[in-house]
Amino acid sequence: MSTTSNAVHFRDVNIIDSTGAQPYRGDVLVTDGRIRQVGHVDATPEGARTINGRGRTLMSGLCDAHTHFTWNNSADLDGLGTLPVEEHLLFALESARTYLDSGYTMCLGAASAKDRLDVVCRDAIAAGRFPGPRYLANGPEIAVTGGALVKGITKFADGPEGMRRVVRELVDIGVDQIKLSMTGEEITGSKHAEDTYFSDEEVAAAVTEAHRRGRRVCAHARSAESVKMCLRHKVDIIYHASYTDAEGLDLLEANRDWVFVAPGLNWLVATLYEAEAFGFPQEAAEAVGYRRELDAAISGLKEMHRRGVKILPGGDYGFAWTPHGTYARDLQHFVELLDFTPMEAIIAATAWGGEIMLQPDELGKVQPGYLADLIVVDGDPLEDITILQDPSKMDFVMKDGRFHKEPEDEAFRPPAPSDAADIIHDAAAETVLQRP
Repeated sequence: MSTTSNAVHFRDVNIIDSTGAQPYRGDVLVTDGRIRQVGHVDATPEGARTINGRGRTLMSGLCDAHTHFTWNNSADLDGLGTLPVEEHLLFALESARTYLDSGYTMCLGAASAKDRLDVVCRDAIAAGRFPGPRYLANGPEIAVTGGALVKGITKFADGPEGMRRVVRELVDIGVDQIKLSMTGEEITGSKHAEDTYFSDEEVAAAVTEAHRRGRRVCAHARSAESVKMCLRHKVDIIYHASYTDAEGLDLLEANRDWVFVAPGLNWLVATLYEAEAFGFPQEAAEAVGYRRELDAAISGLKEMHRRGVKILPGGDYGFAWTPHGTYARDLQHFVELLDFTPMEAIIAATAWGGEIMLQPDELGKVQPGYLADLIVVDGDPLEDITILQDPSKMDFVMKDGRFHKEPEDEAFRPPAPSDAADIIHDAAAETVLQRP
């Protein structure tokens, strides 16, 4: 159910504001699509809707930094290229809604299976025609001849001039960023994660042309050399980075003020342990190197985290064994495999999400003036990060100050706190006001 009231008072919620502060009990006031007051609300505007939080967690909506709306939950990767565009568009719009249903209000496109699908989805969402997260659109990934992971969903370019030409073509259709497919992927059986297919000259030409036209560049870069190539030539977003070596770690640390890494950990975990039902048993995954890659990735990502490199969750959801709707598994992997605290994982998925979406002062935090993209969770993700994977616990999802999702039994329930609850609530608000 969707409502259009322009004022909402969230009362007595446990606020995770994504500034790094510890959570605190208080109120949040939303008017005209933005957060106006946090912690203590001076006065509820006339006609405002009041939500009695009863201590539930209120936090920013989440970000997936490596999104594929057009991946259709199939094990047939080649089928992405042959699926008729009409059916493909419908599936992509359904994927967008699934992200929003799951509490994801920000998504950065990592590749589209067809030229304009991402762009059309972005524009339809922005126009309010279909529900979905805020979206930055991509086009098909670019590969050199002989370097495609899936030929039917790839654009080909060779040499610096070829790269410039294809970048211009993608800019012309309206993409927000460009994707380079620089290395192999073990599941192909012939193109390996440690293979690097691009030359320095090709990467430099693609990045220079994209940046000149105001677009960022992201890259499928698993090999050690590809990561270093990305950093030498200012690729903005590095996907995977599994085999980063000591030199690459030093370069990442030196450039941590502008580069983002989105490893897509769940792809590695699920491909290794959960793809048997789809024809890729664990023995086969281990034989081609996925266990080795996962171990290398965990080691490298832990070191990146220690050095302050911004690592964001999300990636490669939409395959049969990484289906849409399971996006928050990455946050669990960050905590269990990379030694992030739950708070660090949430900040990576919220505040850093605002940064990668190029709106760091408007998205990803619960702060006055920020856009009201909020979720209310029935439980505490700092105690159990897996709660963000449970749709039944995602009580409210708000984007632009409008509810996309809310419990039917609370849709129009008037507030009815007891006097005792009011006293507790007011004391909590006073505590908030005294926070340093």
